[in-house]
Amino acid sequence: MATVNTPTAAPLETNHALVIHGAQSCHWEPVPMPVPEEHQVLLRVAYVGICGSDLHYYRDGANGDFQVREPLIPGHELSATVAEDPTGELRAGTPVTVHPARWGTPQPGLEDAPNLWPGGSYLGSASTWPHTQGALAEFIVVDRTMLRVLPEQLPLRRAVLAEPLAVALHAVEQARSVGAHPETARILVSGVGPIGLLTVAALKAAGAAHITATDVVPQALERAERQGATVCLDVSKDNVPERSYDLVFECSGVDAAIASSTSRALRSGGVHVQVGMVSPTSSPIGLSRVISGEIRIVGAFRFVHEIDDAIRLLESHSAIEDVITHELDPKDPGPLFATAADPRLSGKVIVGVTGTPRP
Repeated sequence: MATVNTPTAAPLETNHALVIHGAQSCHWEPVPMPVPEEHQVLLRVAYVGICGSDLHYYRDGANGDFQVREPLIPGHELSATVAEDPTGELRAGTPVTVHPARWGTPQPGLEDAPNLWPGGSYLGSASTWPHTQGALAEFIVVDRTMLRVLPEQLPLRRAVLAEPLAVALHAVEQARSVGAHPETARILVSGVGPIGLLTVAALKAAGAAHITATDVVPQALERAERQGATVCLDVSKDNVPERSYDLVFECSGVDAAIASSTSRALRSGGVHVQVGMVSPTSSPIGLSRVISGEIRIVGAFRFVHEIDDAIRLLESHSAIEDVITHELDPKDPGPLFATAADPRLSGKVIVGVTGTPRP
């Protein structure tokens, strides 16, 4: 039976957050209670998902080139309830999720791709100065334009997946943008961590009938099968059939997997969608096969509007919640991040901030 959101009023006199001070220096500590301006809404955070960027900030004190230079609250995957709306438009207790991006400067030719505009920001990111503080707190304020009100029947626990599911849905749209047809294609999803799992789920919901999942972790492949993968291959033991796939979603960001996709797995005329982030020095693609096979390569970066589609999909497909394997306490960050970093143990790890555990 679906869990119905039944939020209760929240005390507003204290606030705590998980704060990263540097590499493996992280504490649950008091922070100021934010006060919303008229264009903002104060939220009581229920759940926050742990993303790969959060892991890097905790483990390395940096995510790629973005160093933690001041205390940073991580987190950009969240569900919450409204605590205070200065305009009175949203009642206290309204269940919401948040589109974590604020767009930057519009660019000619990219009018429909604000995720590519320079100068934007993203919740829980050290890419800006001052840093853009994230969602892993009891209370946060966000611009009201970032809010998405949730359907009544969508539980807050499942709704925390809206942001990463939107990433997967955007990847599917990127494939369509270059002429691929996921509904009829033979598809390979390379790497089935949380984003790979949600990509499998998004493809299954889109009607894809032939989905092969690959990984080196048997537990991850078991999760992929539950989300709808029709074939699961452990690439530490099994060979991926050559020239067999019309479409590859590469979600691992591992050089060897990227090279295998473009040089071996894709048929001529196939499409490679790069979803997993890679290092700035990564160069695994051999252009000879890209040229001779007319392989099309397209990137997928975050998302634009797909969070609205993700909300609808989560409402209608309750099984996607099974991507969540652990709900942990933010007051003990060591085990929290260690669990999220180990794919043998976990799929998607979420933090119960002020959410009520599912019965």
